Amino acid sequence: MRRTPQSLREAWMALTGLSAVFLFEMLDNSILTVALPTIGRDLHASTATLQWVTGAYAVVFGGLMLVSGAVADRYGRRRVMLAGLTLLGAASLATALVTTAPQLIAVRGVMGVAAAMTTPGSLALTFRLFDTDALRVRATTLISTVGLVGLAVGPTVGGAALAVAPWQALLLVNAPVALLAAAGVRAGIAADDPAGLHRAPVDVPGGALGTAAIVLALVTPTLFVHDGAGGWAPWTATGAALAAAALFVVRERTARHPLLDLRLVARPLVSSGLAYKGAAGVAMAGLGYMVTLQLQLDWGWTPAQAALGLLPQVAVLLAGGLVINPLVRRAGLERTAWLSAAAVVAGLAVYAATHRNGYGWVAAALVLVSAGLRVVGVVAGLNVMRGLPAERTTIGAALADTATEVGSGTGVAVAGTLLTALFTGDITATHWSPSQTAQFQDAVTAAALTLTVVAATLVTWAAVRTHRATRTAMPAASVGTTYP
Repeated sequence: MRRTPQSLREAWMALTGLSAVFLFEMLDNSILTVALPTIGRDLHASTATLQWVTGAYAVVFGGLMLVSGAVADRYGRRRVMLAGLTLLGAASLATALVTTAPQLIAVRGVMGVAAAMTTPGSLALTFRLFDTDALRVRATTLISTVGLVGLAVGPTVGGAALAVAPWQALLLVNAPVALLAAAGVRAGIAADDPAGLHRAPVDVPGGALGTAAIVLALVTPTLFVHDGAGGWAPWTATGAALAAAALFVVRERTARHPLLDLRLVARPLVSSGLAYKGAAGVAMAGLGYMVTLQLQLDWGWTPAQAALGLLPQVAVLLAGGLVINPLVRRAGLERTAWLSAAAVVAGLAVYAATHRNGYGWVAAALVLVSAGLRVVGVVAGLNVMRGLPAERTTIGAALADTATEVGSGTGVAVAGTLLTALFTGDITATHWSPSQTAQFQDAVTAAALTLTVVAATLVTWAAVRTHRATRTAMPAASVGTTYP
């Protein structure tokens, strides 16, 4: 039986592989964004088509995470991870053969499937690799930092590469990353012990309903931004998403072997962790959307200047890993989750109150939200893992990622819908009238205040739930806990 690593150094091979998995997700998205104009010209793609180049990946990734997590808990996290990495490598190589936009969209969809198979498993395998929370925090911080480095350098590397190579080369880089990840996972992580797997059959109807609900929830924000609150499509999609979610709940409550036992989600550590992750997604995506529009459309900054304006956010995300371990040692995981989530809410509130007063205040809001997000992204996810039985950790990681994705979509939808409703005329026009400038600023204020209320509600609910559980001496579930 393989000994549990007692330090990060002992687990360097596994951590290299798991870091490469997260690096793929961050690097792929940031590089692709830079290449979109070139791809559009080369493949003669419209703006709507280009949106699906990125949207296909995001929707498939978000929609399949829950099912992939359930499958991994039943058939082996390492096995599903390696299968996903093989699929990722094959899809990356297929990019070289792409000649049309629909082909690229199909390839991106396959990459979304691969990401759904690998990303939740990265957190779950990291959690299971160690037997102490201190090492889990350090390992997760390391892995997320590697991914954030990819996010930070991706645009620069991608822009430089496009000067000397075709855009296909940017996506081909995923193949060696997948190979590195597979080598590290295969050599550094033992195969799953059959005794530690969840033996219930896969709930296929529940999986279909859950996937439908998540996919519709991810598509709906885009429809609200494009069609506005007056269009029929976003409201139809909203109704369909709610109906699918309701049917999913009914199915999971009545199924003999549910895909997701809802009693587990109701546990304090799990439900509060998911609420924290959702609040962070709302804040980060909503604030990023509004600041990007403000810098370029309201203040007239060039894209290069706007990128520089976002550097405080990037710097904090990268450097924030240095404070996670000391903060957790001092305050504990539960209190650290609350404090960091509160910083996210405070950053949104600062932006709502001061965004008209100059860049310094915008930078302060970015720093607060980024600092809170950097910490809560690690500790809230680990709290979800700690609150679940050992055989359900992968679906827990999938739930945490899904909460972030849905929160991000909600943040963009709220901001985009209010801008559409309150701004008259073409928002991308070169020159605005004074009244349009006032409308934009009023819309941003309204959106930021709305997002602050949404995020604060989630954070307050999570904090109260955790506090009540602690005060009534309800023990947090740990690895090895069985179903209630």
